[in-house]
Amino acid sequence: MSDEHLKQCNRLTESGRCLWRRCGGGHVTSVFLLVTHIVRLADVSARQTIARTAIVVTVLLTSAMWLYAFVFASREAVNKIEDSSWQQRAERLCAAALLERLALADFRLIEDAGPDALAERAAIVDEATDILEEMVRDIASVSPTDDKGRALVPQWLADYTTYLQDRREYANLLRSGVNEPFSETMTEGLPLSEKISTFAADNLAPSCKPPIDLSV
Repeated sequence: MSDEHLKQCNRLTESGRCLWRRCGGGHVTSVFLLVTHIVRLADVSARQTIARTAIVVTVLLTSAMWLYAFVFASREAVNKIEDSSWQQRAERLCAAALLERLALADFRLIEDAGPDALAERAAIVDEATDILEEMVRDIASVSPTDDKGRALVPQWLADYTTYLQDRREYANLLRSGVNEPFSETMTEGLPLSEKISTFAADNLAPSCKPPIDLSV
């Protein structure tokens, strides 16, 4: 059998089928090539199966996480207390204090208010802070009836007291002639007023959020 005939007998098509006739020793070469091709196909198939399985598992886990978050996880705010009467009373007190503070609003620009502008602004800040201090005292005069409320409300009021002290220091700074942005105590990388506001919002008392009068 010629070399050319042997090559013809040992050819492999793209599908891996061996084209050979009865060619004697050429069968060994053809079978070897066929087995090699099949092994390569099996290896590719195995890798594809593993990849598909990993994708399916990832999708299922992600879907399960979102299903739990939207259906089974508790939606109750972390700061929410159980005493709704305390919440309603706090909101009424804060809403009344808010109206009082609105009456103090001065919309003049510093450059238009004359040489005593900073001293006048300091006086307005102090008056607004006086109203807030009275509001905090009134809220503190009645404690919540639930255990969670008795634990969290004193902390919230203590934070509010610290915030009010920050306002007093800012007023003193203005009186000294320094016109700088209001700087408040930070907690866990956030302004203390944000922590106070979150508690107020969680307990349905939006009027109890700290004012933004020093942010403008």
